[in-house]
Amino acid sequence: MAFNLPDLKYEYNSLEPHFDAKTMEIHHSKHHAGYTNNLNNAIKETNYENMSIEDILKSSDLPVGIRNNGGGFYNHCLFWSILSPNGGGEPEGKLIEAINRDFGSFENMKSEFNKAAATRFGSGWAWLCFDNGMLSICSTANQDNPLMDGQCGGTPIMGLDVWEHAYYLNYQNRRPDYINAFWSLVDWNAVENLMS
Repeated sequence: MAFNLPDLKYEYNSLEPHFDAKTMEIHHSKHHAGYTNNLNNAIKETNYENMSIEDILKSSDLPVGIRNNGGGFYNHCLFWSILSPNGGGEPEGKLIEAINRDFGSFENMKSEFNKAAATRFGSGWAWLCFDNGMLSICSTANQDNPLMDGQCGGTPIMGLDVWEHAYYLNYQNRRPDYINAFWSLVDWNAVENLMS
């Protein structure tokens, strides 16, 4: 079973001015496409070939090439799916109830998530995870994610890519500005739909 680069549900320029079109094009059509192709090559004729991406990532002792490219494939699929040109604002329904219960307020959750994203040294991701009915925030290095052995655990329902390729053309070294821009694009309905 080969994995396919997903089509975006919006145009590359749809997330401007927060995420610029050139970065989006390079990020999706070059970086994500590269992880997808490399993952397919790495799993070819292995026991991983007919597994879901989630089951691959949960496997113990993953070969480095499969771990890195599998993470890159999965992480970006999630990232694109929770962005929207009509995003932003605050969540509602069961998501805001869970946020208020587990973080005290939406602002507290944002502050904790911002800190996880801003303090990730080098390349990596910040995550909002759902596990046994509870929300948590963590960050992982490189293309690792919470599904993998030895990581923070839970199912990611929101992720922010803090690799420089995700923001450098527009924000240069101003990662906090990029993190703040992210909140204007979050599709809270998509995030809530991943709580299961």
